[in-house]
Amino acid sequence: QVQLVESGGGLVQYGGSLRLSCAASGFSFSTFSMAWDRQAPGKGRELVAHISSDGDSAHYADSVKGRFTISRDNTKSTVYLQMNSLKPDDTAEYYCNAYRIAPRWYDYWGQGTQVTVSS
Repeated sequence: QVQLVESGGGLVQYGGSLRLSCAASGFSFSTFSMAWDRQAPGKGRELVAHISSDGDSAHYADSVKGRFTISRDNTKSTVYLQMNSLKPDDTAEYYCNAYRIAPRWYDYWGQGTQVTVSS
């Protein structure tokens, strides 16, 4: 079955760094675009970054541009989110998302990993 397992979250101080990983299985990883979303308490889910299936194209939310980097290793079926210069506003549950539009819509989600940034 399809699985997306996030890891790497935790508690970090203001200005610190974390690297999130999402290990995928049960589907053809290299044919899916991947994304990281986050949801802070009391707020809606926010798209943080997404990357194309071949890793050649990535886009970021303005709030993380220049601080976060999304990458993927198709040989390991894993997507990463390197987070630097973390701020308390980055505190949220982070979710891994796999999606594909054609030949039909596919949309898979992980369980999430908590990131907490202390001031």
